Amino acid sequence: MSISSDIQKILPLTEATYYTMLALVEPTHGYAVMQQTAATSQGTVTIGPGTMYGIFSTLEKQKLIRLIKEEDRRKCYSLTDKGKQVLREQVKRLEIMTQNGINVLEKL
Repeated sequence: MSISSDIQKILPLTEATYYTMLALVEPTHGYAVMQQTAATSQGTVTIGPGTMYGIFSTLEKQKLIRLIKEEDRRKCYSLTDKGKQVLREQVKRLEIMTQNGINVLEKL
């Protein structure tokens, strides 16, 4: 199955965007995304508020996430179907990269 050209234009994702999208598999708000990113990446990726809101803005424009509710100052976002597809394709890319790395390291 080939990847549509609009999805190919989005890939590859930056680490920060990848972890943000992973966190948004379940609807959540920005502060939780920052916490989940740090936890999921085992501290290798941290996202500050400015970076996170920039990512949210870009992902909304690309129609990869959508605002699902707003309470007080907290905005909850969720992945769209297109966002889920992009995330799946990114994971496939990472699997290929990882396997290639393993293959090379086995030769050392």
